[in-house]
Amino acid sequence: MSFGIGTAALLYGYLNKKSGQLAGLLGALIFISLPTILRTATTAYVDAGLVFFTTLSVLAFLYWRDSEYKNIRWLLISAIAMGLALGTKYSALPAWFFLTLAIVFIYSRDTGGQGRALLYGLVFFLVSLLVFSPWLIKNIILTGNPLYPLYQGVFGAGGGNLSEAYQIVSTDAGMFKMRQMLYGDNFLETLLIPIRFFLQGQDHNPQYFDGVLNPVLIFIAPFAFMNRRMKTDKLLLLAFAVFFILLAFFMDKHRIRYILPSVPLVIILTVMGYVNILNWIMERPNRLRMAGLVAFAGVLIGMIGFNAAYAKNYFIKIAPVNYILQKESRDDFIARHDGSYRAVQFINKQTPANSRIRLILLAGRGYYLDRSYDDDASFGMNVIQRMVSLSADEQEFQKYLRSLSCTHFLMRYDLFQKFLTDNYLPEEINQLMAQLNKSVTMIYRDDYYAVIGLK
Repeated sequence: MSFGIGTAALLYGYLNKKSGQLAGLLGALIFISLPTILRTATTAYVDAGLVFFTTLSVLAFLYWRDSEYKNIRWLLISAIAMGLALGTKYSALPAWFFLTLAIVFIYSRDTGGQGRALLYGLVFFLVSLLVFSPWLIKNIILTGNPLYPLYQGVFGAGGGNLSEAYQIVSTDAGMFKMRQMLYGDNFLETLLIPIRFFLQGQDHNPQYFDGVLNPVLIFIAPFAFMNRRMKTDKLLLLAFAVFFILLAFFMDKHRIRYILPSVPLVIILTVMGYVNILNWIMERPNRLRMAGLVAFAGVLIGMIGFNAAYAKNYFIKIAPVNYILQKESRDDFIARHDGSYRAVQFINKQTPANSRIRLILLAGRGYYLDRSYDDDASFGMNVIQRMVSLSADEQEFQKYLRSLSCTHFLMRYDLFQKFLTDNYLPEEINQLMAQLNKSVTMIYRDDYYAVIGLK
């Protein structure tokens, strides 16, 4: 949430300087109330931090340019912010290379100094790398791969084979074919995904990108180019935003949170578009001016109203008031939003302190556990497959369980049952369950989750 508020402050500062205080306030309001920002800033994702640091990096470079490249402090701030973005999430890597090249190109074009342009680009690159280096060093020490788990073909698998998690969807089919197979999208619908991000987003629906943006953004932002004022700034903001959106488009999974670094820059262009439209309206004759102002106010109110309606529903869904007023315990609040929390509480309270937990079908979400825990890139599906394959031999089955070096399974049990019925014959399932009955004891079970102790 702090990163969300901080990014709103960055937008206010830039727009206040360029277009006035009302523009600054509008930019901050649009950003902080945007549905996908509200959700990301109030859930356990790092994307809000990535957005803050990449936005600071881009705007700091523009401030350096505004100083006619005299205030080198802004270049250093830009580089430090990009280094912190890299330490937040690997998706900042393309932004790092993009902004390095943009610095070289824009400086060279503005001043004609190609040698100094290369020098400043190198300074930006190296300072960012220096800030990023603690994460690289940590990865080298632990895995031998500075960008673990990426590029394992170059550096090796290191601390374990997580490559499955970063492959294109377990098939050789291309993106267009996969969208057709999964969601029935035709070629044009898939091609238009960069625009559909803004028009069709829905929370918790991967077909519609698991997030909600505001449709008005994509219609108003082009009006930022109604005049030539700040042309280079606008082109850089547009290029960065388009670059990130296209990058997300070519990923195997289309999620709105993957394009979030572009959102503050689109909002800046949107606010500049509003300013240009308003200035154009004010230059019209009286009758046209009144009609234009009414239409302008309608679009603006509609945009803010869309965000406000989402915020209201989201607030009702989270229902934080009782917790804030201490009428609801922290445990009860978390349990309403995290289905595994009651099972986790059971482990924390009812198992020995030296227990080691293996997560099965929990997607790595063990952060509330007060016990050591393990997971793998298949989220436990490999473990299930291995148990099934060995269930015909009791000795080998027991040996495999011991090799997991755990004392308990924390399992999404309904998904475990579905995985078995979707992939195995009834006799294979019965054989597995017979071995499990000899080897484990279910010590906790609710509608979805189970805690299983190994005998």
